[in-house]
Amino acid sequence: TANIDTNSRLCMSSAVSGHLRAFGEDVVPVDYADLESCDLLVLVGSNLAWCHPVLMQRVQAARERRPQLRIVVIDPRRTPTAQMADLHLPLRSGTDVLLFNGLLSWLDAQGYTDEAYVTTHTSGAQQALQAARAASTDALATAQACGLEPALVQQFFDCFAATGRVITAFSQGVNQSSAGVDKVNSIINCHLLTGRIGRAGMGPFSITGQPNAMGGREVGGLSTQLAAHLALEDEAHRHAVQEFWNSPRIADQPGPKAVDLFDAIDEGRIKAVWIMATNPVVSLPDADRVKRALSRCPLVIVSDCVDRNDTLSFAHIKLPAAGWAEKDGTVTNSDRHVSRQRAFQPAPGLARPDWWIISAVTRRMGFTGFDFRGPADIFDEHARLSALSVRFGKRFDLTGLAGLSEADYAGLSPQQWPVPAGVARPASRPFADGCFSTTDGRARFVATPARLPRHAATAEFPLVLNTGRIRDQWHTMTRTGCAPQLNAHESEPFVDAHAHDLQAVGIAVGEIVRVVTRWGSALARVRGSGEVPAGMLFMPIHWSEQFAHESRVGAAVNPVVDPVSGEPEF
Repeated sequence: TANIDTNSRLCMSSAVSGHLRAFGEDVVPVDYADLESCDLLVLVGSNLAWCHPVLMQRVQAARERRPQLRIVVIDPRRTPTAQMADLHLPLRSGTDVLLFNGLLSWLDAQGYTDEAYVTTHTSGAQQALQAARAASTDALATAQACGLEPALVQQFFDCFAATGRVITAFSQGVNQSSAGVDKVNSIINCHLLTGRIGRAGMGPFSITGQPNAMGGREVGGLSTQLAAHLALEDEAHRHAVQEFWNSPRIADQPGPKAVDLFDAIDEGRIKAVWIMATNPVVSLPDADRVKRALSRCPLVIVSDCVDRNDTLSFAHIKLPAAGWAEKDGTVTNSDRHVSRQRAFQPAPGLARPDWWIISAVTRRMGFTGFDFRGPADIFDEHARLSALSVRFGKRFDLTGLAGLSEADYAGLSPQQWPVPAGVARPASRPFADGCFSTTDGRARFVATPARLPRHAATAEFPLVLNTGRIRDQWHTMTRTGCAPQLNAHESEPFVDAHAHDLQAVGIAVGEIVRVVTRWGSALARVRGSGEVPAGMLFMPIHWSEQFAHESRVGAAVNPVVDPVSGEPEF
């Protein structure tokens, strides 16, 4: 009740908000980004305060400038981000699709559909609405399905309906799920239904868990896609890339995704693997199987900037790679800004940049096309290749940066794509004209029938294990774990539990326990922070055998993945 009363100012009641259905786009200062110009920021599965502190500082500064900015956090845990929010919805783990399906059907039932936008710029709305209505028709039904108080759900629905400039930002709590793609699509559906996309301060937005995640997508850094946002399954796309590269062959089938890759290694179907800048023995689910797979693999090559971690223990060949401070090139932020990264430390010993190592190995193997002199050559190819994206109607366009001299590349200032050739500045932001990168230019609603996580709680395993990050560590502590100041925040692995669950099994806060699942186990010290609901445990992802023996939580995480993205159910 205190939570509801405190946040009663969050939005108007539904009775008043009906007058705001035909909202217009207010004038937004040109130096404001979307994050600073929205009036409602919905954070789903994101502990922004700890996992993206720079963005959180921007949000806090925006709130000081614009007190009307409201924040809703949707997360089973009462995280530090949730504690700063105007409204926190501690939904039952795995019910995100139910929540946004409920919002979608409620918005339509209450007359908040932007009929003109849906008719002119989208397709598939009725199928999406039909799937949404199957489980949730109103705030009460949605609340019951998600384990929430009906008043909280109604408050969220009212607020979303009443606010024109809404950004729904989602992170790993959404993506890393066996229904992650459906969760994202259910969010996008709500923005399409109300036309809240492509304009200042509104839209769905992925807060990725990796630096340069956008840059990785642009260069085809997945086993399932080509460079320049082109589709591996499209014959015309494959032919265009093959022709550009003057390549004798090009893959016409996707390669295995991360979890599938190590399954194939374990089964002997893959005989050699080159692991670069990642630590899968710690970070992947069912991590003991990853250890077994690498122990069976005839050739394991590891490129890294450290000389010791859990994965390096299995390497037959170790290649010393340059670290972040020693690299020169570009990275692309999630908001499409391409920025120059300049080395400020010399690479020690035999360490070399990744591009140099790959090029040297491929040349030794007899392949041509890898005679790059430096990052400027690679970026020029990257920019020229983006012309294929433009040819096939995609938005990724760096053609205006093709042909830069070494000096121009060295002094490149941040650029937000699209950067088309011969145009001083693009006419508008992507999707502002309601035209999307599909064959008919219409955005696609995607029907998202709700389904719960594959492995529900049972009498033998009655608790849900949730994993995530802590404030001062990054991934598997290969570098941040070496800093005493960062270890001072949380000095050892912990498992956070509700007081009711601890009492039920006679465990006291401060004891060391073994958390057991049907896949494996991990040791941790018990904490009772009050942040997690009954029936759930939370453990950080960071500790490896290098820093805490038998505390790799990945060993206890189930290996079920999303059927589309391949993301594990972390």
